Amino acid sequence: MADAKVIPFDDDRSRGSAVQRQPRRRSAGSRRKGTESALVREVQPLPSRASAQDDVPVTREQEPPQRPGDDDSGGLERRIAGGLAFVRRRLTGDYEVDDFGYDEELTGQVLMSLLRPLYEKYFRVEVKGIENIPSEGGALIVANHSGTVPMDGLMMQVAVHDNHPAGRHLRLLAADLVFVLPVVNELARKLGHTLACAEDAERLLAQGEVVGVMPEGFKGIGKPFGDRYKLQRFGRGGFVSTALKQGTPIVPCSIVGAEEIYPMIGNAKTLARLLGFPYFPLTPTFPWLGPLGAIPLPTKWTIQFGEPIPTDGYPPEAAEDPMLMFNLTDQVREQIQHTLYKLLVQRRSVFF
Repeated sequence: MADAKVIPFDDDRSRGSAVQRQPRRRSAGSRRKGTESALVREVQPLPSRASAQDDVPVTREQEPPQRPGDDDSGGLERRIAGGLAFVRRRLTGDYEVDDFGYDEELTGQVLMSLLRPLYEKYFRVEVKGIENIPSEGGALIVANHSGTVPMDGLMMQVAVHDNHPAGRHLRLLAADLVFVLPVVNELARKLGHTLACAEDAERLLAQGEVVGVMPEGFKGIGKPFGDRYKLQRFGRGGFVSTALKQGTPIVPCSIVGAEEIYPMIGNAKTLARLLGFPYFPLTPTFPWLGPLGAIPLPTKWTIQFGEPIPTDGYPPEAAEDPMLMFNLTDQVREQIQHTLYKLLVQRRSVFF
């Protein structure tokens, strides 16, 4: 297998003509039934049982009493009907994907449901500062990267999807290795991931999407366990240039807990070159325990979104100012690192 090529985020390449993303379809809300007429007829007292049969007053129709379990059975029926409708749409092709391959329906109903038990029960993710992500318009989330296997990006996606009051979805920028692996390629596209290049990021931000980037790349995710929670170099600041061009805020994000899921104590570099990987991790359990060694440790996670850094106050030519990009990049990096240290001091245990 050829060596994996990491495409720099600053790389401006022609990616084909842009196609505007189709607007989301909204299900029509059910209309409320009409209220009863305000006219009330006066009914004279009935003198006898016989006269009551001759002159029957108009009475309000009684609703049948609700039996225990009606809500449960109705909800189950709706879920079954919704599931059958979902299968029908998948079989007939009656669903939408955007020009990046993002499948909103499949992501919301299937992929997020598969990731949610890992997020809620296994890693028990605690989310802070979700209100710092704008409710509308584009935003660039910049986060630290760690964990040997890039599960931090997936957990960050679930955090935004399940906790943001506006129901926003995070579109992650990923290295090209993700898009050459079988199965992983298709799932990444369906989840809304795209190649980590400046042109794709600008298109998504211009469409008002929330975009996530982890500038450390393989340097962060494949660093030794002894360097945990020490941020690596953020590259040349390509993400800052992209945010400046679009005038979108930069939201720093700090993730604690991912560093310990696969403690990387060694790197089989020769094997990594043969397989075309940037590194081949050696952990206390992998590869010594075989498939069991690939199970991540159940650490307790915290994801904190910091205060956004605005970029709309800069002139258009600011994106070409290397000193400004360096200063903003350093500001974002320092804010993430400071928050990591703060969260680590507050953490009482890695697992509890």
